[in-house]
Amino acid sequence: MAQKVIITCAVTGSIHTPSMSPYLPVTPEEIAISAIEAAEAGASVLHLHARDPESGRPSAEVNVYRRFLPKIKDATDAVINITTGASSQMTIEDRLSAPAELSPEMCSLNMGSINFGLFPMKDQYSEWKHDWEPQFLENTRDTLFKNTFHDIERLFDLMGDGCGSRYELECYDVGHIQTAAYYLKQKRLKEPVFLQFVMGVLGGIDACPENLMHMKATADRLLGDHYQFSVLAAGRQQMPLATLSAILGGNVRVGLEDSLMIGKNELAVSNAQQVVKIRRIIEELGYEVATPADVRNLLQLKGADKVGF
Repeated sequence: MAQKVIITCAVTGSIHTPSMSPYLPVTPEEIAISAIEAAEAGASVLHLHARDPESGRPSAEVNVYRRFLPKIKDATDAVINITTGASSQMTIEDRLSAPAELSPEMCSLNMGSINFGLFPMKDQYSEWKHDWEPQFLENTRDTLFKNTFHDIERLFDLMGDGCGSRYELECYDVGHIQTAAYYLKQKRLKEPVFLQFVMGVLGGIDACPENLMHMKATADRLLGDHYQFSVLAAGRQQMPLATLSAILGGNVRVGLEDSLMIGKNELAVSNAQQVVKIRRIIEELGYEVATPADVRNLLQLKGADKVGF
């Protein structure tokens, strides 16, 4: 029997700015509502960032997280996954402060440093809701998204050994899979390893079927049967490569963090709309969507009763 497909929904992220879509959740109330709707639509994992409620700028403040995490936990059984990436323009200390205190069941873990280029997006818009937005995008021309081996090991200490959190290992290129394999061999990672192939970010591997096949072949060679994988493809390749991931035996990630669209030249009106679409595709292909209980069993999570919120 084919394994059930995990749908992760990345609700808001730190890539898109408020001017790019009126449907991007910004305030704690909007993030909570959008996350709950996504869970009700079939997302079993919710990947969450925080934003400043007034400006919509990415935030690392634990008090902002505490304004929406309890609401989501009370309303849904979905696995809550908190970012440790937060924003490429934050220090590693800022990025880790909230997750370390909140002790989620899952957290993201970026498996290498990259040039995370958002600056081309600046030229696609001429009007801005907030003054910070165009400069935020332009800053990525000269910003390194720093995730050194030392940073990764520090996160192991804080989140794995310290909190018992499991990881969504974000791999922006094939070398990041090698890093995951190294840490599995060193026993800093525990099975089952959950890889997230991140495709289509400028500075990382581009989003196309050939590269997805290459990522999977690399993981098969280095990790054997000790891993599960999921695919997020930025922008217009979101749905096609998520579909291919399911066909290849993997899992999927959708959400407004990764793409603002639901179709050609059509903005998605919610995260739930994207979840509904990929769920329909998965089920029409003959696969079953994983429940939160399935995810907790498959990834051996500690349980929602052992988090810090």
